[in-house]
Amino acid sequence: MLLNSHKQSGLECGTDEAGRGCLAGPVTAASVILPKKFKNSFLNDSKIVKSNKRNILKKIIQEKAVSFGVSHVFNAEIDKINILNASILGMHQAINNMNTIPDHILVDGNRFKNYNNIPHLCIIKGDGKYLNIAAASILAKTYRDEFMNLIHEEFPMYNWKQNKGYPTKEHRAAIRKYGITKYHRLSFKLLPDQLKLEL
Repeated sequence: MLLNSHKQSGLECGTDEAGRGCLAGPVTAASVILPKKFKNSFLNDSKIVKSNKRNILKKIIQEKAVSFGVSHVFNAEIDKINILNASILGMHQAINNMNTIPDHILVDGNRFKNYNNIPHLCIIKGDGKYLNIAAASILAKTYRDEFMNLIHEEFPMYNWKQNKGYPTKEHRAAIRKYGITKYHRLSFKLLPDQLKLEL
């Protein structure tokens, strides 16, 4: 069972991102402050919650949260500052987009940068341990999926509606056939290295 929060007092937000390993589209971050007595038996790491339940949870989280924020950091910025910095920037922006300032920040993963001198704690696989991080992971994933569904209509040949920009065989085959789009991350290895002839 996931813990409600790490701190017993004060307002604690959980923050997480989605789309870090994708070849196209933004990395999307979210932050959530949940009520102290919030409970939900379905809420968990977004990677193990099915799509239809994620969308139900998104509505519940947005209705029940004390505050939440979401941010997209797009591919041009990812290429400029690298994916780790873009992920942290997204989390900072998501916290900034909340209408409530937290007293403490719980971060999924092992890397973060100080945000406005608010104490923070990094938790590896935190989205499977704390409800507020799990809630942030659900919002990050659902908001990013919605964006990928939208740009799928613009470039249907990449089937982002299905693969969401991850490096699937289908996505890479489409890159090989059609080339890249304005949404692809140029700093990522979009295709595997080709075999080189020893001359």
